Amino acid sequence: RRSSTLPSRGLPGTFAKMSSSKLVVMMNGLPGAMGHEVGQACLRRGLDLATMALTGPGSPKDCEVTEGEKTVKVELVGPEQPEKQQEAIGKMQAKYGKSLVIVDFTHPTAVNPNTEMYAKAKCPFVMGTTGGDKDKMMKVTTDSETYAVIAPNMCKQIVAFQATFDRMAKDFPGAFVGYKMEVVESHQSTKADTSGTAKAMVQHFNALGVDHFDVENDIKMIRTPEEQVGFGVPEDALKGHAWHTYSLTSGDGTVKFEFKHNVCGRSTYAEGVVDAVQFLGQKILSGSRKRVFSMIDVLSEGEMK
Repeated sequence: RRSSTLPSRGLPGTFAKMSSSKLVVMMNGLPGAMGHEVGQACLRRGLDLATMALTGPGSPKDCEVTEGEKTVKVELVGPEQPEKQQEAIGKMQAKYGKSLVIVDFTHPTAVNPNTEMYAKAKCPFVMGTTGGDKDKMMKVTTDSETYAVIAPNMCKQIVAFQATFDRMAKDFPGAFVGYKMEVVESHQSTKADTSGTAKAMVQHFNALGVDHFDVENDIKMIRTPEEQVGFGVPEDALKGHAWHTYSLTSGDGTVKFEFKHNVCGRSTYAEGVVDAVQFLGQKILSGSRKRVFSMIDVLSEGEMK
């Protein structure tokens, strides 16, 4: 693993001036499981955590994130008073300056309101929450010229998997004409929406010519423990997993392709989030004209550790 403080290609010495220890993450989504996992990964890799974060309704007033010998107490601000959440972002910007990057793992219903707050404050952010109106999110982020990484999946290998099919669809459009597709995805019961990764993959397969497949209605979601165990998910991963299977069958039934990516736990995603934060910090320092990125951008520049 390369040191996170090494300069990136094309930016000799620039990123070295802003080591990972100077980046501060406002971990919106605490005290949720993904918020804790990302917070711990940040501390483990030398980033700091902001002392305030946005949270959902009914959450406690604060929580602690502990990694090794370091513990950070975080004040949580709920959506009951949206102006208080906007104020919290402003306070963290005043406290940490340009070192602040927001990470969002909240709830599908909060995606667009939160994006609007980040754009209003022009605070760089990494959006890992899926759902909401993506076109609206992209527009408000682009129009405000806010730096952001927006992606449905943060796992290096799955990002590469997605990129491969994206390129395949561009190079060989129609390669799967006449094939019928089934998509099954299983996540922990607390995940409210359909897998954003599955939706993205369906778009690639549609471009490859499979029979009509509705990205909003044809993906099978599994959220009950009984079905999940039947799908093959280990019992000790029921509270945190992401299993996907894409099955493509020829019209006459003689040929079948099956693609799977099964993840137990959350650590691989958390590590990818830290990669995205560091990538964004680098882009800000370089004055990049492009301001909205995907995880494929992060991977393509060799910035996923």
